[in-house]
Amino acid sequence: MRTGLKHCLLLGLACTQQITLAATLTVGVLGMQDDARYQPRRLEHNYPGQPGGRALEAAALSLDESEPEVAAAGQKLVVKSFMAANAADLPKTLAQMKAARVQYVLLDLPDDAMKTALASAPAVLEPAIFFNIGSGLDELRGAGCMAGLLHTYPSEAMRADALAQYLAARSWSQSLVLYGPRAQDKLQLDAFLRSAKRYGVKVAKQTAFKLSTDPREREQSNVRLLTNDKAYDVVAVMDSDGEFARGVPYNTQWPRPVLGANGLVALAWHPQWDLNGGPQLSRRFVRATHRPMSGQDWAAWAAVKAVVGVVTTNPRSTVPEQLKLLRSGQVAIDGFKGPRLTFRAWDGQLRQPVFLGHADGVAAVAPFEGVMHPTEVLDTLGFDEKESACKARP
Repeated sequence: MRTGLKHCLLLGLACTQQITLAATLTVGVLGMQDDARYQPRRLEHNYPGQPGGRALEAAALSLDESEPEVAAAGQKLVVKSFMAANAADLPKTLAQMKAARVQYVLLDLPDDAMKTALASAPAVLEPAIFFNIGSGLDELRGAGCMAGLLHTYPSEAMRADALAQYLAARSWSQSLVLYGPRAQDKLQLDAFLRSAKRYGVKVAKQTAFKLSTDPREREQSNVRLLTNDKAYDVVAVMDSDGEFARGVPYNTQWPRPVLGANGLVALAWHPQWDLNGGPQLSRRFVRATHRPMSGQDWAAWAAVKAVVGVVTTNPRSTVPEQLKLLRSGQVAIDGFKGPRLTFRAWDGQLRQPVFLGHADGVAAVAPFEGVMHPTEVLDTLGFDEKESACKARP
């Protein structure tokens, strides 16, 4: 709070009086203690595209950066953590959020728990704005969308479109696709097949893999056997877990680039992004958390920026009015990716460039030059308005 008070002293006594009188607006970060994504052993692996730590840290950093702006608007924002023991405990935790008068909810949940929470959360917390900061499920932007749900994390379709645009731009037209046994792997496969068709990339072969040490299953687990066909330019790996994918680069039978879950990965953020103020944001995050910023961290940071943007643009607006302002694109945020970012009216997804990164940096940024759209080139990533199955509007 010291930064905000210092700012107000420069502006005069009236600002200090506003802070005293302003009601506190609460941003609640909803998570689960037994979330497998945050188990210590899993975090140690640091798989590309996977969370690196709890979203609360990024949300707190975002609010700290925005404190002078919030104070100048006569507002007071706080970030609080609400942790359910498990998915079954979510209704109880949602009730606690209601008692705490939470107006903005950051959903830091795995896919299945996300669906569980959304089944009851709007009725419990209405009116409130919900931000999906970690799930790429296209269903949440499609037939399963909700009027009060916004997405700062890119969808599976957006990330798949970024990869397909990259392949098309380099004329790597033949791909071998390896996919795993999990339901999320199949969703990633479906998204990639859609994107490949959209951008003229041919799938030469689809092959299922299995993470196994059983010699009887070597044809499904041995990377060299899985990649022994020459008729492809690139290997695309659909592995939501990440364990199998980490063993694919440099282990293919033929010298082929790898992308998808390893090699070249479509990301919401890369800690080595070196343009548009990216280094400064990454350094601030490392100083605050002692770890690199992941795409999920960036999505939590961006969600708080969206809240700050709407409460400072129109301080007297109600939560339903703020939702309409956000979904209509009237409030934009600086995501340190280049263009100003706005939410799509039809599905609540934040428009944003997608980084194509590897271990040491960003190789490219989608959308690519030459990709055309009638109104907004960022809408070439993910489902456009005419394609969207979302019918919910605020």
